Amino acid sequence: MRQMIPHHQQAIEMAALVGERTSNRAIDMLSERIAVSQRDEIAWMTRWLDRYAAAAPAADEHAHHAGHHDHVLMPGMLTPDEMAALAAASGAEFDRLFLEGMIRHHEGALTMVSQLLATPGAAQATEVYQIATEIDADQRADIDRMRTMLVAHVTPAPN
Repeated sequence: MRQMIPHHQQAIEMAALVGERTSNRAIDMLSERIAVSQRDEIAWMTRWLDRYAAAAPAADEHAHHAGHHDHVLMPGMLTPDEMAALAAASGAEFDRLFLEGMIRHHEGALTMVSQLLATPGAAQATEVYQIATEIDADQRADIDRMRTMLVAHVTPAPN
C-alpha cells in the first residue's frame, strides 16, 4: 500500500498534464477516468493504512521527485527526465509520450500486484485481495484501451 500510493500519485500527475497539451478528446477523457480511479484507490489505501496503524505517504509527496532507488522499487515509474519530457511536449508528441508512459506505468502496477499476490501470507485479508484484483482488472482494461488509442490515434497511417 505504501508503495502503490506514490505510484498512483504519479499517474495523477501525468493525467493532470493532459488538459493543456492535447486536443485528442479520447485521451482527455481517459486521463480524467485514470485520475478519478487513482484518487479513489489512494483514498481507500490511505484509510486502510490508517486503520491498521501504518503511516501513509504524505498527500503532497510527489512520486516523480523520488530518488532513483524508489524508481527501482516501483516498476513502471517515469523518471524525472521522462516526466519533464512529457510536460514539455504537446500535440501528437504529447499523446504518444503520455500513452506510452501510462502503459508502462500501468504495467508496473500489474507487476506490483503480482508481487503482492505471490508473497506468502500477503493479501490474505478479503479487502486487500479485493483492491489488488480491482487494480489489476482496471489497469489491464486501461492498457488495452491505450494500446488501441496509440495505434488508432497517434501512430501515423502507413503511406
